[in-house]
Amino acid sequence: MELGLMKAGRFEQAQRQHIATLVRLGEGREALAGREIIQRSWRRCVDDYRLDPSRPRPVRVLTHAALVDSREPVDELLYVARAGVDQLFAQVAPMGYVLLLTDRHGVTVDFRGHPDQDAALRRAGLYLGADWDERHAGTCAVGTCIHEARALTCHQREHFDATHIALTCTAAPIHDPQGRPIAVLDISALQSPRGLESQSFGLPLVTLYARMIEDAYFLHRYRDTTILRFDTTRAFVHFNGRGLLAFDPQGRVLAANGEGRALIDAHAQRTPPAPIWVTQLFEAELDDLLALPRCEPDQLRALRLRASGEIRFAALVEPRGGRARRRDATVTGTTEDTATDIATGMTTDAATASHDPVAPTSTPALDRLAGDDPAMQRLLGLARRLCRQPLNVLIRGETGTGKEVLARALHASGDRAEGPFVAVNCAAIPEALIESELFGYLPGAFTGGNPKGMRGLIAQADGGTLFLDEIGDMPLALQSRLLRVLAEQEVMPLGAERPVKVALRVVTATHRDLAALIAEGRFREDLYYRLNGAELVLPPLRERADRRDLIQRLFAALAAEQGVSVPLRGDALNALLDAPWPGNVRQLKSALAFALATREGERITVHDLPEGCRADLASVPPTPPPSAIPATTQVGHDSDDASAEAESLARALAQAGWNVSQVARQLGVSRPTLYRRMRRHGLVPPNRREALRD
Repeated sequence: MELGLMKAGRFEQAQRQHIATLVRLGEGREALAGREIIQRSWRRCVDDYRLDPSRPRPVRVLTHAALVDSREPVDELLYVARAGVDQLFAQVAPMGYVLLLTDRHGVTVDFRGHPDQDAALRRAGLYLGADWDERHAGTCAVGTCIHEARALTCHQREHFDATHIALTCTAAPIHDPQGRPIAVLDISALQSPRGLESQSFGLPLVTLYARMIEDAYFLHRYRDTTILRFDTTRAFVHFNGRGLLAFDPQGRVLAANGEGRALIDAHAQRTPPAPIWVTQLFEAELDDLLALPRCEPDQLRALRLRASGEIRFAALVEPRGGRARRRDATVTGTTEDTATDIATGMTTDAATASHDPVAPTSTPALDRLAGDDPAMQRLLGLARRLCRQPLNVLIRGETGTGKEVLARALHASGDRAEGPFVAVNCAAIPEALIESELFGYLPGAFTGGNPKGMRGLIAQADGGTLFLDEIGDMPLALQSRLLRVLAEQEVMPLGAERPVKVALRVVTATHRDLAALIAEGRFREDLYYRLNGAELVLPPLRERADRRDLIQRLFAALAAEQGVSVPLRGDALNALLDAPWPGNVRQLKSALAFALATREGERITVHDLPEGCRADLASVPPTPPPSAIPATTQVGHDSDDASAEAESLARALAQAGWNVSQVARQLGVSRPTLYRRMRRHGLVPPNRREALRD
């Protein structure tokens, strides 16, 4: 405790010294010292922002509603930046750093931190919703990066506000494809060595990841456009080409990343500003550039720059639509209905028997079950080797992972594809009926049965596949009879004197631990080994690396079923990627169906998802009261700005006759966002006011 008090005393002394230095600077009694970029910022704080160094300002933290509004314009960037943010944080977290991604105004819209430092990070403003605009936070990495439009480190006492002098922060700007600042990437630590040289690793690392995120955003935004990717080195073009130029079919440049803009600037020095054509930048014909993927062995070509004569190596990133059309020309036999079935990953909830001969296609059904998830690819590789073998297969996986879908794909890809596929949910049939359902019975076998008798489900699967879902719930007495069916390949209907021969393959599935059931005496060990000729284990949705592809395919299939064309916005996709999905693909399908059925706007946003799936918003903490965290201040928008917004919004609503959809389109926001703004300003439609009075 004494050590803690000593440290607190030294920090307070350092704060007083820092404030005294700034006061003397403001009074003109002390000259600026230190790095030039920090000097300029301190001068702005004193001369332009009129910040009082003797009164440290509490950190501004946006309210939950204001934070949601701030995230909306950058939701697409947040979606693209996820991988880079996670990778960078994984590198710096062991050294005690947290990560902030802010919008172009300095508001923290994404955050990665250490849970054990939660309270300290909140007090320091290293948290979701914190506003690091230089005008009120003073000199700091994020705010000064925005003002100076360059990457920098702001280390300890280089911060203007005495509240922040223990922090060390490094930030780099992120630009949109037109070169406009759109966000800032920052790493910060509560404590670090005193010397600035200790932070030499931070600047190149953050700058690298900011460029990677910027380029990923560029490729995402122009995924439907032809892109020329280039570099000074042939070996890096395909993997990390520094230059990106998007151009239309006529060759006019539409957008460029930082390296591409440098090329355009060099051209502009020689030629008056005008529409830029890609052939003005490189000594090449447009047809030659468009033919790169087909005419060059390594899909690369050396090009000479017109401005300097230097050599660049270039490759073409073709538009998404072009790639899809070529795939369609070479892949046949895949129907949209089949793709929908495969994407859903649904299992039958009640006992069903379906004579479902699935015609084989030129693209095996197994190939459509997954994207690039390694676990799924290993599973499918094994399944392809098993599909034509006579072995019985046991499929294990959590509820909703798609066990029946995998079973159907095995059937459709094997040599029994022309035969029936009979699916039975052992947990859904009452125990008193399961024997008669499976084995069938003759007329008069028991009271209450069909007077004509019934052919059992096992016999119905003759020549095809019998799929027994939830096999772990089969009654123990019935397991002995099933064992005999497997051993003898014959079934004895109730009331019959002679068995009936059957030729079938048995695929079983369970979410239960059969080994544990065997140990408890609730499942026959000999039956287990009969059923488990080979075992396939489906990973849960939360562990699959191809979640994004699966979500998008499933959403497209559901939208097509409903005959609607509705985009899934980035914030919704991020929330779906972050959700834990205890119900796996079945739960995902239900969530997407819910969003499509209840959407309020022309896009699916995070607010259209069921509450349980909003993991992204659930991570946004409720803004604590000022008393809870003395070092921070809650803000929505500045009071003058809020008043002006309320007046402008009320006027727009009145002019539109309180047509919320019309006003939302005019303002370029979604209806849920507009409703939130109306609630924040207390704006209620006239008919609602009358109803409230009544």
